[in-house]
Amino acid sequence: MKSYLIMTFLGTDRPGLVNSLADTVIKHGGNWLESRMARLAGQFAGIVRIECASSAVDALLHEIRTPGIPGLTVQAVREGIEEPEVRRTLTVDVVGNDRPGIVRELTAAIARAGGNVEELTTGLESAPMSGCPMFRARGVVSILENTEPSSLASAIESLGGDLTVDLTV
Repeated sequence: MKSYLIMTFLGTDRPGLVNSLADTVIKHGGNWLESRMARLAGQFAGIVRIECASSAVDALLHEIRTPGIPGLTVQAVREGIEEPEVRRTLTVDVVGNDRPGIVRELTAAIARAGGNVEELTTGLESAPMSGCPMFRARGVVSILENTEPSSLASAIESLGGDLTVDLTV
């Protein structure tokens, strides 16, 4: 029987960091199914989904956690089995003036509209004419099948007239 694990990891970036984790997974007969990783301010973080034999899960988790891979903190949970709701995904692109709390406001608006953040990347870009920092968020949001995408756009646009929202179904 197979088990599925979701692992998050964080460590000071260095060559071979991800390879160390991948070596440990394969050593226990695991299969690296999917992942998202990024480097920010000298730290390397990621989330990965692993498939392995149920009989190997405890040994894999034990090796990763104690003594672990030097310089890497790993958290892992077994994937839960649940019946998924019928949802559709939208690509969301938001641009506007930066301000403290904008990510909180954006994610609250998405939640109020019944959306679920599947992926989100945020950052600052220079405005084309002024060079002032502009907030940009790009991501994927899922909504219930019977929800109109315009309700999500309206919820985000209600945060202020300076925001432009582009949704792609």
